[in-house]
Amino acid sequence: MLHTPQSPVEKEVTSPDAAVLSKVVKRYTSAKGEEFTAVNGLDLRVGRGEVVAFLGPNGAGKTTTIDMLLGLSRPDSGTVELFGLPPQQAVRAGRVAAVLQTGGLLPDLTVAATVRMLGSLHPGADIEQVMARAGVTALRDRRVAECSGGEQQRLRFALALLSDPDFLVLDEPTAGMDVVARRNFWAAVREDAARGMTVMFATHYMEEADQFADRVVLVDRGNVVADGSASALRASLSGRTVSARIAPQEAAAVAAHPQVRSCVPRGDRHYFDCADSDALLRVLLERTSATEIEVAPRSLEEAFMALTTQEGSR
Repeated sequence: MLHTPQSPVEKEVTSPDAAVLSKVVKRYTSAKGEEFTAVNGLDLRVGRGEVVAFLGPNGAGKTTTIDMLLGLSRPDSGTVELFGLPPQQAVRAGRVAAVLQTGGLLPDLTVAATVRMLGSLHPGADIEQVMARAGVTALRDRRVAECSGGEQQRLRFALALLSDPDFLVLDEPTAGMDVVARRNFWAAVREDAARGMTVMFATHYMEEADQFADRVVLVDRGNVVADGSASALRASLSGRTVSARIAPQEAAAVAAHPQVRSCVPRGDRHYFDCADSDALLRVLLERTSATEIEVAPRSLEEAFMALTTQEGSR
């Protein structure tokens, strides 16, 4: 979490984009003295008010990119700007905040004391409103150490809102949250986005990216490999999945059809990955006793697997 008092002068600087990364390269040297490239010529432009999912396999360069956006590290070459400012200056201006997975909390303080203490760095911050937006009002008298992982994430969200940021970076923000807390969290984020806040989040929950992101940016080996809506990424994969309740013998015959790429049994259903779902539907309806037939587009997770190496660099 970033908690730097804002400068009124810096806050006035404007740019048509929230974030612009141009030809960004970042290299590191391992403990063995070997150099590796974590981010390799990455280009990315994020518009104001967008909710962007930033996805990639482990080692794809997501964390390194986020660190540069937050001013925690600098690129070896290329440029990173937030609202036309260098990241460190945008952070000092109070325009950027982050919710990270770990750290930043004192275990012996209560939730309310934590928010009040860090709120003192942001004159004019409405402590009660921030706690309500993050859903931690009911936890105000609980010690941080007694909060669950999901509750601590909601507290970090409250702290990130103290500066009323224009750009919010979320790294696995709903880790440890139950289903209800997760939905409430995203409802609050969408409300902030509707008021103009730009949100960029990294997550391993593909359904979050599918449901809540306006745009999905997929990185692999330090560069962008796909950029668009979740539906566009799914549509980039040919074919659909057809499932049905069908006898194993009939399923085996259907699996031999030239349009079927694979067949996976799950319980009493069989799932056929096919290039032409219409042709396969005719086969199931006309030549088998299959029931409860369903046709589904490819999932975002399938697109993720197809578009990345799943090996990464770092």
